[in-house]
Amino acid sequence: MNEARLAQLEPTQTIVNICQWEDTEAELDEMWSFVGSKRHQRPLWHAVDHKTGAVLAYVLAEHKDAAFLELKVLLEPFGITQFYTDGWGAYERHVEPVLHTVGKVNTQRIERKHLTLRTRIKRLARKTICFSKSEWLHDVVIRLFINRFEFGVSV
Repeated sequence: MNEARLAQLEPTQTIVNICQWEDTEAELDEMWSFVGSKRHQRPLWHAVDHKTGAVLAYVLAEHKDAAFLELKVLLEPFGITQFYTDGWGAYERHVEPVLHTVGKVNTQRIERKHLTLRTRIKRLARKTICFSKSEWLHDVVIRLFINRFEFGVSV
């Protein structure tokens, strides 16, 4: 949320949409990109709605359990009833087994989202010489793209 911009608005200009979906299923995955060189990896963790493919939330952080827990907190308002992931350990450690399904069969929408991101943002391509030089700039470019094209926020 852009709190600085929100503070500038008059209360009558501020519109808040709160949505609660029922029986929301989410696909979660992380995709790798690089900052500076291939030695410095920067994962993008994100979750998409299993039925529509809409991005629900994302986190740019290290490949550690804390990053997944941060994403999980962002997903709480959606009331996720089923998580579809790959077999990475953080998912198995922090998602109840009854809510968790592992396998590539149910993660096709998020894998397609990866392909779209890699196609549209050159610095996310796997074999490229186009690296961001700083984490800050790398994160800004990805956040601007996701906020504009996935969330519809004009930037």
